[in-house]
Amino acid sequence: MNKKLVPDPPISTTPEPETSHDDNLLRDREAINRALDYYLDPATHYAEKPRRPSTMFMIAPDNDTESLLVHACESLASASVMASDFATDLIGPQRHKALAIQQIIMLAELAVNRAVDNVVPT
Repeated sequence: MNKKLVPDPPISTTPEPETSHDDNLLRDREAINRALDYYLDPATHYAEKPRRPSTMFMIAPDNDTESLLVHACESLASASVMASDFATDLIGPQRHKALAIQQIIMLAELAVNRAVDNVVPT
């Protein structure tokens, strides 16, 4: 005697709603078009809003470029020292990651230094 492993589905006593094949195709086509528009043309779904940066921390607009670059350079130098100090407390892969971050900061500092030199030639 073979026992059936999968039970039969319950018998539905409610009649299925009548939809035509054309209605199903139309709904499928609309769903496909919505999905394609969403992924391939996101601009139609998002209104173009002008970017308004937060004014909580705002740099005065009358600061000159040289002052801004010098401040950025000093901030990067401080961040480089902090990352280097932090790396001395670590071992293994964590140390390597902290030193990589420190190196990226240092490279940014060098770029800002060059920008300062370009703004104020010696």
